[in-house]
Amino acid sequence: MKSPLHQFEGVETDFLVFSKTICGYCVAAKRLLDASHLSYTEVNLDDNNQLRSDLIMTTGHRTVPIIFDMRAGITFIGGFDELKRYL
Repeated sequence: MKSPLHQFEGVETDFLVFSKTICGYCVAAKRLLDASHLSYTEVNLDDNNQLRSDLIMTTGHRTVPIIFDMRAGITFIGGFDELKRYL
């Protein structure tokens, strides 16, 4: 199975944030990245169930946000709590 992240390789952003519209933790993660002066690309999963399923299969992370560090390759971080600890 091809990684669901292949389409984002080479994206010039510090972080990749997969989110949903109604998600307090997604908002908190974006605010934390903004406050840390780190760029991010947000990918909304509201209407993309296939991508969400693929991300769950790849990472085992079932909730949003699903966050990746893109600065040195593609590193899976986790959700908001993991991002807080990571930064």
